Amino acid sequence: MLDYGKEADRYDASRGGEPRADAAAAGVLGLLPQHTRTLLDVACGTGLVTRRLSGSGLRVTGVDAAYNMARMAAGRIPDSVVLGDSRQLPFPSASFDAVCAVWLLHLLSGAEDAAAVVAECARVLRPGGVFVTTVDKAAAHDVGSDVDAVLAPRPVRPAADRAQAVEAYAAVHGLTSAGRARFRGHGQGRTPRSTVDDLHRGWFTQVTPDGPLAIQLAAGLAALPDQEVPRPDPQFTLRSFRKPSPAGPKP
Repeated sequence: MLDYGKEADRYDASRGGEPRADAAAAGVLGLLPQHTRTLLDVACGTGLVTRRLSGSGLRVTGVDAAYNMARMAAGRIPDSVVLGDSRQLPFPSASFDAVCAVWLLHLLSGAEDAAAVVAECARVLRPGGVFVTTVDKAAAHDVGSDVDAVLAPRPVRPAADRAQAVEAYAAVHGLTSAGRARFRGHGQGRTPRSTVDDLHRGWFTQVTPDGPLAIQLAAGLAALPDQEVPRPDPQFTLRSFRKPSPAGPKP
């Protein structure tokens, strides 16, 4: 897994920057109930998406475990960012009308950690609120291009953010499916040359950088035409889950 503390300075430019942040924020906002006033952005990263969420009139709080990421986010939304682990959120139960986790669950080491994060998001969510998260993130990057064909032999670990798995994590805490949306990952279409760079810096977690498989894949990528031409952008998927409201008094 990448060191996101070290990655902070180059993160935005390498992940689609402002256009991708606009698309992600619009996707999240479109899944929030009209009564939403407070939102927690879990793993807020550099705050690029968080700033857009807060610009919608919501009172938004960001939390991230990487100090350099949280520092950058705090510069964009002062007094609204907290350093904290998404598996043990530093907030009381039922603190927020909505909680979002964009591009987080796929980074976790496995189902146990992903389930722990969903449990914490459910805990800090008020009854009647929604939890919004990306699902199937890694799969979204496979757009059927020639780059993807070269990468096909690489081993892939089971994704902690598979849609069905996330539904199961949510159901344990009474959260029920409430909606879905898709948005474009602007600027994230792979080029052969950038994918070689990603191989050597450990982006593909099941491929040892500079190991035999990485060298084999890099050679295949180097043989492709249009080395600097991005292939199609991925389309990311968001799912929302509602926390039930307490039953009202019986008539």
